[in-house]
This record gives sequence, C-alpha cells and structure tokens, in this order.
Amino acid sequence: MSNQRISMNSPSSLIVQASRLSKQVPVGSGYLTILHQLDLEIAGGESVAILGASGSGKSTLLGLLAGLDLPSGGAVHIAGEDLFALDEDGRAALRGRLIGFVFQSFQLLPALTALENVMLPLELAGSGSAKQQALAVLERVGLSDRLHTYPKHLSGGEQQRVAIARAFAPQPKLLLADEPTGNLDSATGARIIDLLFGLNREQGTTLVLVTHDAELAQRCGRRLRLADGRLEVE
Repeated sequence: MSNQRISMNSPSSLIVQASRLSKQVPVGSGYLTILHQLDLEIAGGESVAILGASGSGKSTLLGLLAGLDLPSGGAVHIAGEDLFALDEDGRAALRGRLIGFVFQSFQLLPALTALENVMLPLELAGSGSAKQQALAVLERVGLSDRLHTYPKHLSGGEQQRVAIARAFAPQPKLLLADEPTGNLDSATGARIIDLLFGLNREQGTTLVLVTHDAELAQRCGRRLRLADGRLEVE
C-alpha cells in the first residue's frame, strides 16, 4: 500500500491528517530523502503503532506531526488546524493545547522536582489549578511518594512515568510517544504499556507510538511500517 492514503475514517473524525509529507536533508552535494510524500490519517481515540528499522525516519515523522521539525514539503493538520501555516510560537501554542509528547530519553528538567516537571506545561497553558492537576496525574501513575524528588534520584521507570504524567496532565487530544519503553527493562516496560493504554481509555486520547516493542505494537489498534520513506500497513 505504499504511497496510498492510509485511512479508516471520515474527515470529520480525524485528529491527524498528513498530506504528501516529505523530508529531505542535505548530504554532501545532494539530498537524502527520509520521508517521501506520505499520507496518513488518524481518528480521535485511535491507537497507532509506527514500526520500522532504525534510521527509517520514524522519529522524524513523529517530530513533524508535533511541529517540532519542519517538512521539506506537504502539510499536517491537527484537529483541523494547519500546523505549518503557523509560526514557531503558534505551533508551540497548538502543542500546548492539543499535543503531548513522550521522549525516549525522558527530557525531564533536572532542576525541577517530579511535581514541578508535571506542573510546568499546565502553568504555561495558564491553568489555575496546575498543582492539583499534577498531583492527581502523578498519583495515577503511582508516584505520589516521589513528588519532591529530582530526576537524577529517580529510576528510569520512574522518570518515564513522570514524563508520561507530564504529557497527559493537560489532557491532550493527541499523544505522541517515541520509543516509550526503549530505555526500560521488560517488566518496567510492561507497566508503562499498561499505563499508556489505561490513560488512553480514561481520557480518550489518541496515541501514536513509534516503537520496536512487539508487545506494545500488538496493543495498538493499527500497525504501520515505515520503509523507504513510505508507510505501509503492517
């Protein structure tokens, strides 16, 4: 199904629409094509796994869907909003309203406690109850006894749970996760998987997960493979 629009939804239900999305980077005297005019449609509440070999462009695709990177061509609409018609500040504001992102390397701020890391996006969004919201989601991920602990004193699994709490706290419509179990042992990874899908069910958040984890991929409603810059149904 390469180069075909991958969709199972009506336009009105879509949270993600990527159209002819391309990414090229300069290499020597030429260009390397990472993504080749791919199309993707994802409905609200779906869970989608994106698989592929290392270097296939999975993280690049996720970064483009979040507006963290700019495409060489094509468009992305998030909940009907044209992501790349916005300037950098506009894209950041849209992420704050609609998108959560879980990084493989956690990306917690080392000078902030677990509680402060989760409160930060809520405060940036102008929430008047940031502390209460952060406390509730940290309790949900089992870290109510680690609120005032700094990242360097947390285990890898605990840091990932803080990262997931931070992403879910603003109740985004879309959560993008880049190898969320990639730096974790199998037992901790399994708990993280259960946590992601539990929060997905509770909040109705759309999940798009880049992963090599077969168990995580099988839990998703759809599995897509990225190869040669194109998406195919797994």
